[in-house]
Order: sequence, then structure tokens, then C-alpha cells
Amino acid sequence: MVSRAERSLLGDWWWTIDKALLVGLGVLMTSGMVFLMAGGPPVAQRLGLDTFHFVNRQALFLIPALIVMAGVSMLTPRLVRRLALVTYLGSLALVLAALEFGPEIKGAHRWIFLGPIGLQPSEFLKPAFVVLAAWAFSERARSDMPGPAIGMLLLPLTIVPLILQPDFGQTMLVTVVWAGLFFLAGLHWIWVIGLGGAGLAGIAAAYEFLPHVRARIERFLSGDSSESFQVEQALASFESGGWLGRGPGEGVVKRILPDAHTDFIFAATAEEFGIAVCLLVVCVYAFIVLRGLLLAQRSEDAFCRMAVAGLLLMFGLQACINMMVNLHLLPAKGMTLPFISYGGSSLISLALATGFLIALTRRRPSAAARAGGYGRAYEPGLAERPA
Repeated sequence: MVSRAERSLLGDWWWTIDKALLVGLGVLMTSGMVFLMAGGPPVAQRLGLDTFHFVNRQALFLIPALIVMAGVSMLTPRLVRRLALVTYLGSLALVLAALEFGPEIKGAHRWIFLGPIGLQPSEFLKPAFVVLAAWAFSERARSDMPGPAIGMLLLPLTIVPLILQPDFGQTMLVTVVWAGLFFLAGLHWIWVIGLGGAGLAGIAAAYEFLPHVRARIERFLSGDSSESFQVEQALASFESGGWLGRGPGEGVVKRILPDAHTDFIFAATAEEFGIAVCLLVVCVYAFIVLRGLLLAQRSEDAFCRMAVAGLLLMFGLQACINMMVNLHLLPAKGMTLPFISYGGSSLISLALATGFLIALTRRRPSAAARAGGYGRAYEPGLAERPA
């Protein structure tokens, strides 16, 4: 137990974080390890690896992820911005390096190897981009700071390297989150129409000039099972599991589902644990997003409000895209299910994002308490300001 009277870094952290949010994230991490025991072994056996290869590696990745999340969550909003800037510049440099030196995997250059360690830098680029864009848009009231202009320039600077990889799933996710932040900053209806038109034009151009994008969209629309094997098997997993599932280790369809441990772990979960458990997982994601938005609404600081909203939009939208792909509601995107799919880069980058989220939703002295010097009035996510 940590005493409220203890004035230490750990004591201040424990009594100012939102514990409900922390519990929700802990439930997802624990569930991810359990669900990976269902989807990981069949893939490992097909690849000639140890049965619990992916489970053991995910457990190892979880250790640095927890350290990153805990360490980042102790930062002040000012240090969050600085860390986001350093992370953004480093990740962008690695994304550009991957274009030149990274191996081609499934037709894309998304990975770079630093010795024996493989890294997907675009995963770390996303949370840093969200924090920087939120900071830029929140500074629109300052005459000496061209915040909106910086926020506008951040988008092409980020998505052009992603398009060159190519990684259109991450490009769409980053663009939608940026548009959400732009909306929260108070854009005019002319901008809404213009951004919507630009988005439609971009999709049409990708369909017209990029053969693999056109092929993926046409396969999705045609419903040809020979061209969408994984999606068809994912749907079969839901049908096989029913509401209550076949039971742990009793799944059948997962044995022929190539990405049952990553992109289609939601389907493997449905077969063994049932649709009812999948709905509970959806509820956990919804709880985290809604709880975070409630904390953001209570904050007095514009940067904290926008950054928390952007991080939650990225988190929730990524989960929705993955689940919709599993249900054949969207074309396959190669996007992981947060904290549940296997992947070291994904897990640690999500730990960074949720560390930002916890740090920005911590309770800090309200303006009235600072001015009057009385009471224990607190507001979540309020940035410290000099006296």
C-alpha cells in the first residue's frame, strides 16, 4: 500500500492515475496472452517451431512493454510532448531507412533490422504523430506560434513515406485520426467538404493507379472465396464456435488459418471461446475509449484534451478495423488487434501510446486550487504551469 501522504514519484503516480483505465488495459493484456495460446500453437507447428514459440516471445515482449508504459505514464505533459517529438523524428528516419535498406516482405518495405532485432517503425510513428498534431492544433490561439500550419504540414510529412512502403492501412488510420483532431480544433465546414473530397480523390487515385489496391478491393467486393481464403476461414471460425465456443484447444479452423496469431486472432478466439467472449472483448475496448473521453472532457488543458481524444481514436479505430476485417466488413488491412495480436513492435508501440494516455489523464491541481492554495481540488490531465 502507498500512503497518500508519501511525496514520492511512485506515490504521486499511484494516487493520480485513473485506476479504472489501468484495469481495462490490464484485462486486454492478460486476455491477449490467453487468446494467443489458442491462435499461436497451430501457426508455430506449421512453421516447424516450438508449439508455444509465439506465446513465449509475446511474454518476453510484454516485459519491456510494461516498463515503457509505466515509465511514460509518469511524465508530465511537457515531457510527453518532448518524448513524442524525439520518437517521431527517430521513427520517421527509420521508416525512410526501411524504404532503402529494409527487406521486401509481402510486397512492402515496412521492416528494418537493427542487428537481430526486427522493428516496424511505422508503429511507433503513429502515437508520436498524434501527440504532436494535438499539440500543434491546441496552440492555435497563440500569435507567436504557427500551430495550425505545423499541424497541416505534419500529415503529408507522415503519410508520404507510408504510401511509399506501401502501407495504406496505416496511412488511412493516421489520416482519419488527423482529421478527427482537425475537427476538434474547430474547422470550418468548407474544410470538412474539402477534406472529404480529398479523401475520396485519394481512394479513387489509389484504385486507378495501384494494381494491388485495385485487386484487393475487387476481391473484397466479388466475395470470391478462392481470392480471400483467410477471410472465408475467419467467418467459418465464428460459425464453428457459435455463442459459447468449442472450448480451449478444441478449435479446428484455426489449424488452416495462416495468420491466426496476428491479423485473425479475433476469429480464432471466436472459435474456441465463443462469440459471447468476443462481445466482452468489444466491451472492454469500448470501456477504455469512453472512460478516456470522459477524463479528457474534464480536463482544463486544451493539449491534454486533444491528445487524449486522438490517442483514443487511434486505439479504438485500429481495434474496429481489425475486427471488421475478421467479419469481412472491410478488405484485409494487415492491422493488429491492440494488445491481443502477436507482435513485439505493435505491443511496445501500444504501450508507448497508452503510457501517453495515462500520463495525460492523471489528476493534477485545478486552476482554482493553484490560485487559492487551498483544498484538494484536482482535474485530470492538467498541465503544470509555472507559478
